[in-house]
Amino acid sequence: MPALLTAADDRARMRYIEFFAATLRNPNTRRAYIRATGDFFRWCELHGIPSLTAVQPVHVATYIEQMTATLSTPTVKQRLAAIRHLFDWLVTGQIVPVNPAASVRGPSHKVRRGRTPVLEPAEARKLLDAIDITTVGGLRDRALIGLMVYSFARIGAALSMKVEDIYTQQRRLWVRLHEKGGKRHEMPCHHNLESYLHAYTEMAGIVDDPKGPLFRTIGRGTQMLTRTPLPQANAYQMIRRRAAAADISTKVGNHTFRATGITAYLKNGGTLEKAAQMANHASTRTTQLYDRRSDEVTLDEVERVLI
Repeated sequence: MPALLTAADDRARMRYIEFFAATLRNPNTRRAYIRATGDFFRWCELHGIPSLTAVQPVHVATYIEQMTATLSTPTVKQRLAAIRHLFDWLVTGQIVPVNPAASVRGPSHKVRRGRTPVLEPAEARKLLDAIDITTVGGLRDRALIGLMVYSFARIGAALSMKVEDIYTQQRRLWVRLHEKGGKRHEMPCHHNLESYLHAYTEMAGIVDDPKGPLFRTIGRGTQMLTRTPLPQANAYQMIRRRAAAADISTKVGNHTFRATGITAYLKNGGTLEKAAQMANHASTRTTQLYDRRSDEVTLDEVERVLI
């Protein structure tokens, strides 16, 4: 706990703990907010600010200004949001009289194009075909990557799936994804994804464990699936390893396949509205960040510079 909190009374410390325990349900957001507020309080301590009530808007503004020199704009905005939300919580709990971050403006940031690396359809096909599917680990990895490509699933939603979240309906296999904010999203499987999931679950022998995690870790000594869900960091390392084995130089990440699937769908005549529905986006503006069809136009225009 930061020094500014350890120096406060029990009521303030409990209110601080309650903020993370009671108001933040998403574990990724919780971790980011703990890190952001902890860094700010350590900065306050280094600059001689003795207590929570002594924090002023000028302190928050100075901290944010210093952060813009070393961190990306989205990160700075997230840190300011964390500080602002925490002090809102402390104000309503009558720990501090006013929110010192309320009047502080963050840096301007407008996004019209996403930064997530995207693969060409041929590259995605090459990566999937390069996976050794004679092992249960290979079948798991192909199924996970295929799920993200063909259903536009977020990595967090994919890794939180249970075996019962793949089911048969209308003579097709469907997947049930648990998205952000408690939203449940269901959609039918592409025929390739259907075969990937069937092959994986049958060889893994997890069909009779409906409440167990769908994507699991592999025991080091046994090389068998455990009952531990695959962590997101492990999934990232697996994807990087599979991309390297397929001689793909693009720096792919967990989100690459969501963007790859959406772009491929739109290239083949899909509509932005349906893509947003399939990706479970509340607005087509979010889906547009994943649409990289304009990249080809840009490359064609660049090649017109003949010297």
